[in-house]
Amino acid sequence: QVQVVESGGGSVQPGGSLRLSCAASGSSSSQSFMGWYRQAPGKQREFVALIESARSPNYQYQDSVKGRFTIARENGKNIAYLQMNSLTPEDTAVYFCFYNPGTTGTRPFWGQGTQVTVSS
Repeated sequence: QVQVVESGGGSVQPGGSLRLSCAASGSSSSQSFMGWYRQAPGKQREFVALIESARSPNYQYQDSVKGRFTIARENGKNIAYLQMNSLTPEDTAVYFCFYNPGTTGTRPFWGQGTQVTVSS
């Protein structure tokens, strides 16, 4: 069974930074991709970012985080990072990491979420 665990959430003032980490265990695939969604109270879950592979990686970002957030993977490991800079209160949400082994017909695996709170 694949397990996905996020860490690094917390409280920060506007303009501050946080670095989220995501570790997936129980699977290994050169075709895997990982990423993040977030959900604020009373709002729908929305896509944040993804990275397809540590080998010649392709990236994708939600428009509202472009230029502020950076996603990366550690080579040879199922570990992804989300560096979040210039945070605003609108970034407050529970952030969920997903891991997809890339096998046709399989579903992604999700972490339990980590809380990010941006306030003065």
